[in-house]
Amino acid sequence: MVEPEKAVWVEIRNVVGALKDIASTIASHEGNIVHIEQLGSGETVHLYLEITGACDLDKLVEEIDCLEVTVKTSTVPTFYQIYGKRVIVVGGGAQVSEVATGAISEADRHNIRGEKISVDTIPLVGEAEIAEAVRAVARLQRAKVLILAGSLMGGEIKKAAQEIQEQGIKVVSLKMAGSVPDIADLVVSDPIQAGVMAVMSIADTASFSIDKQKGKTY
Repeated sequence: MVEPEKAVWVEIRNVVGALKDIASTIASHEGNIVHIEQLGSGETVHLYLEITGACDLDKLVEEIDCLEVTVKTSTVPTFYQIYGKRVIVVGGGAQVSEVATGAISEADRHNIRGEKISVDTIPLVGEAEIAEAVRAVARLQRAKVLILAGSLMGGEIKKAAQEIQEQGIKVVSLKMAGSVPDIADLVVSDPIQAGVMAVMSIADTASFSIDKQKGKTY
């Protein structure tokens, strides 16, 4: 997918039909909404819109700004331009913190070179809770790789990991008990190194292919 050059940030009145008016205007300019978020719940709310295909984005913004439901419209950098690709770390608190240390340190090296990679973490306990968090990764915009950090993971977590792999998300696992390491794209014993290698696997400024590591343990 072609990344939009800019995103549209719109403050609109929180009334029935407002989103329809915005979407109809975008469609009239042959624009396609590839990502949308709504923030707020008061009399006015904000929409963050990433749009592709519009013939003239500036003209589209002007037209949105003239709608009765619109309070204010502007263009802003996209989340990809600001935060870039996302590394997600899920699992036990102690392991998550160590993995995050490695991932953040490696992301810093690549971001200094002009790339954008961000790291999100959540420490969780319980098979059901972790499995739901894993499945949710596929719904996170710009998520590219998931690191599972723990001492025992399998069952429903394994199923969830396989589901997101089918949607293009790479899965890195710490070396642990359970069946998750059996299906992971990469298994790493050291949590700091796991974070480093996960970032390397998605960085444009690194020469590392996770596909060539399938089935290997480090």
